[in-house]
Amino acid sequence: MPLHVPAPAAAATVRADLPLQRWLVTCIVAVLLVVMVGGITRLTESGLSITEWRPVSGVLPPVTAQEWEAAFAAFQRIPQAETTHRGITLQGFKLIFWWEWFHRLLARGVGLVFAIPFLVLLWRGGIPNRLRSRLALLPLLTLAQGVLGWYMVQSGLTVRSSVSAYRLTAHLALALGILVVALWTLADLRPRVRERAAPTAWRWSLLAVVGLLAITVLSGGFVAGLRAGKIFNTFPLMDGALVPPGYGQLTPWWRDAFENPTAVQFHHRLLALGTGCAVLVMSWRASSGSLGVDAVRSIRIMGIVVLLQVALGIATLLLAVPVLLGVLHQLTGVLALSAGVLALHRVWRAGAV
Repeated sequence: MPLHVPAPAAAATVRADLPLQRWLVTCIVAVLLVVMVGGITRLTESGLSITEWRPVSGVLPPVTAQEWEAAFAAFQRIPQAETTHRGITLQGFKLIFWWEWFHRLLARGVGLVFAIPFLVLLWRGGIPNRLRSRLALLPLLTLAQGVLGWYMVQSGLTVRSSVSAYRLTAHLALALGILVVALWTLADLRPRVRERAAPTAWRWSLLAVVGLLAITVLSGGFVAGLRAGKIFNTFPLMDGALVPPGYGQLTPWWRDAFENPTAVQFHHRLLALGTGCAVLVMSWRASSGSLGVDAVRSIRIMGIVVLLQVALGIATLLLAVPVLLGVLHQLTGVLALSAGVLALHRVWRAGAV
């Protein structure tokens, strides 16, 4: 049975770090919320409805009829207005505008959530010296995320009728990076559980599985960026074939892997199923007696979330990506990665005092 750190010392540490832990929990929830709203924005094709980046004055939406007409006219000048949103009315434009405006407003709020409490905690001495450099990354990365978000939007305002899948995936990757830093630090601050050290093979195996899980989630960014979920809406075969028709059409090979919607969906399927199988095997093997109770529990939680994610992915595909299922699929993917990171932390730090 795991032996907890002596109660008085653990309680004193928790009390000292409580404001820091609360801030990190708030940051994690904020990232999950903005990822979810970003998914809605992407699935409703709302992301290009605001064609300017005004970090301060952009907080205020159009109010008068003249301001709405000017915003609508600016939108009508981009390629997407003649393709995806061809024939859109002013009322229809307002619907997509509000989603993008809310996404940007929320992103600004997340930036403040990361920056202001960090500065206050730093000023009050509420951040341990060992964590100052790591936590200073959070507000800086959040600022970079805002800049990258606009860089992504820019890619769909001139020649393209959608944003670059590369930039969209980079935007997602940076959000996940911020989330991982916050999660790992929060786990570091929790009271330690004294369990026997995990075997080295377990540590590296779990690291590989969590890395595969991260790659799978990021491959979903290319699926979203290329609208690849709208094709081959069958499972397990794709148009009756294991390898779909149209696979390997682009050269060189790396362009096909990242720019061909058929290849992108095929690879995402393979990654998802492979990751699901790897997590299942790891969850089964966790009960072999090599790991402590808490480590086994964290791996099994990861397995449950990953299985839910696979099921949601299949349902989303078969129904041709309805908005609700698409958003749930994206959110559960992020939760699965979060569960994997927490399991990795538990296994990697097992045995440490």
